[in-house]
This record gives sequence, structure tokens and C-alpha cells, in this order.
Amino acid sequence: MKFISPCISICKSDPKTGFCYGCARTDEEKKIWKNPETTNSWKEENLIVLRIRMSETQLKTFNQSYNEKIEFGKMVYSKKLKKKP
Repeated sequence: MKFISPCISICKSDPKTGFCYGCARTDEEKKIWKNPETTNSWKEENLIVLRIRMSETQLKTFNQSYNEKIEFGKMVYSKKLKKKP
């Protein structure tokens, strides 16, 4: 199984924690994800850690966006937000 990057295009880090507001990764974790030698088992474990780090509302947004990224190859949620009623 190939693990898709948890980036959901909200790329700004909390200055206090260093965790990304979108995916909850540190800069170091982002580098590890990009390394082609990083194992799927590390990525799977890291996804668990990331979800634990997230607040309830952050986790809800992340899960919806990440699931859409896996299912459709891109996120569709952000496009829905841009549509005017």
C-alpha cells in the first residue's frame, strides 16, 4: 500500500508548537515524508501520531480533506468553500 502525503494545502506552522495547522507535521516530518527511502510502516505510524496531535476540529477538517485526496487524487472540499451561494 502506498501512503499519500498528509499535506492538505494549509501550509502554515503554529509558532508555539512548530506543527503545521493543516497536517500537524513538523518540518522534520515533512522532510522524512519526502524521502523516497522512508518506509510505509513509518508513514503509517506517523499518520497515527499526527491525528493524535490534532484538535477535534482540525482532525475533522483533516480527515475530510485527506480522504478526498486519497479517493479523488485531489481535494474537492476547498473548491466547495470557494463557490458562492
